[in-house]
Amino acid sequence: MKKVIVFGGGTGLSCLLSGLKLFPVEVTTVITVSDNGSSTGVLKQEFDIPAVGDVGKVLLSMANVDDDLVKLLRYRFHREGSSLDNHPVRNILLTALIDLKGNLTEATRYMCGMLNIKGEVLPLTEEKVELVGKSANGKREFYGEESVSQNVRYISSLSYDHDIHIGAAVRQAIAASDLIIFSPGSLYTSILPHLIVDEIVDTIRHARAPIMYVSNLVTQPGETDRYNVSDHLAVLNRYLKGRRVDVVVGNNANIDASIVSRYLANENKTLVALDREAIAAQGAQIIEDDIFSIDEEGRIRHNALKTAFLIFSYLMNE
Repeated sequence: MKKVIVFGGGTGLSCLLSGLKLFPVEVTTVITVSDNGSSTGVLKQEFDIPAVGDVGKVLLSMANVDDDLVKLLRYRFHREGSSLDNHPVRNILLTALIDLKGNLTEATRYMCGMLNIKGEVLPLTEEKVELVGKSANGKREFYGEESVSQNVRYISSLSYDHDIHIGAAVRQAIAASDLIIFSPGSLYTSILPHLIVDEIVDTIRHARAPIMYVSNLVTQPGETDRYNVSDHLAVLNRYLKGRRVDVVVGNNANIDASIVSRYLANENKTLVALDREAIAAQGAQIIEDDIFSIDEEGRIRHNALKTAFLIFSYLMNE
């Protein structure tokens, strides 16, 4: 069975994995743990643990259990004044499991068994970390993922607040993979946090597997305003330091103008254009198709099944 390793965090990663789990591939997922917002940020500070939010989302996207259990773990408390207000059950459960099992990796492995997950889910590191952005002249520093996301235009370099250790399981999974995938998601706060770790970049540099980027469908305000696919690609290539993305999966279908206008008006988001010539100039193969869907709330999302099928087809032809 072919082996795939996927790097990312957030909704884009969860969507991609919900499709990949339907295909006969062995998937290892590596997830950033530097989030500092909402419930995750509160638990991170109070219990001195890595961020559990993205890990929990990914686990549920890959779950093979009845819907009621998934709904229970997704349930978020809404009781103003309560210490549980805004905490989803999955975050509380992962926090408890870290205490019981000793670390986030073992907590995640237990959850994988409980949710009958095919494949492996690994946090990038066991350490509590904060993302730090620095200006070109070094005079301004933006501390924490939320601050970085809001100030990308002022940032010339990203790092963590301290040197971090990457587990052997992550390095081994990269070396053994048949395909390395960077998922859709927040470029500077979900994808690049993997590539500011020398151990990750060095291991990818020596890996035999091709590198794939599954492009975002819309921009992220403050992070990727006015970015096309080739702009995302150029940033990834710069951080890969010696390797380049080999293949890009992008959307080539038109999205209803009323939905696009609403995204721009309400969220200041625009579509990420598939600029083929600029992508090809960077040496990347393009796999394109109609890969978007509109969910029940009118949000633009990747069509998980179609996107995963394109990935599987590429993998089988390698």
